Amino acid sequence: MQDVPRYTYRQTVAADAIRYGGGSGLEAVLKLLAGNRLFRVTFTLRSCQAANRMGGPLRKPLLAACRLLHRWTQHSAAMDLPWETQVGPGLRILHGWGLVVNAKARIGANVTLFHGVTLGQKDDLLPTGRVTHYPELGDGVWVGPHAVVIGVSVGDECIVAASSVVTKPMPRRTVVAGNPGKVVAEVTIPDIPNPAPVGASSSQTTAAQASPVPG
Repeated sequence: MQDVPRYTYRQTVAADAIRYGGGSGLEAVLKLLAGNRLFRVTFTLRSCQAANRMGGPLRKPLLAACRLLHRWTQHSAAMDLPWETQVGPGLRILHGWGLVVNAKARIGANVTLFHGVTLGQKDDLLPTGRVTHYPELGDGVWVGPHAVVIGVSVGDECIVAASSVVTKPMPRRTVVAGNPGKVVAEVTIPDIPNPAPVGASSSQTTAAQASPVPG
């Protein structure tokens, strides 16, 4: 990861655990690792990124081990969530089957992703050459089953309805539905099951104040 992380490994793992309803302490994290295949994917993603930020001679072998473990957890959960993906704290994945995320996507804090979601790139062919755009989800975004977001930004606390295809940027706190996706309503109450205690917006997010976990 090239960007300096805004959150520590402990904060992101604790926030993810809260989203799955398990609390943020060591016991809760261990229970989720033992029994929740979806939490295991986010945990190994965080572990890969933490290993990649390390210095010294242990960095490469530890990163290689974490990447191998992450590959196994993705396979077990039948999804593709590359370890390089920038993901804010408090990610929750529901069901998970068929989830596909581009490695250069950006996902904010307290985001909820259902099964079959695709976050993919969009290529524009211009006279000067190909220009590639990557998707970005703001904080508190809820993306329903089989929705597709192609190379555009979705604002904070939006709700993307099931099977929507989003190809244009969407303002914050809107409900998006259809193919192509259009704004159909405003969001009055964001849909964030078990929200982790992080900032309300990606531009003003502060460090999560969750109980520490090892790492």
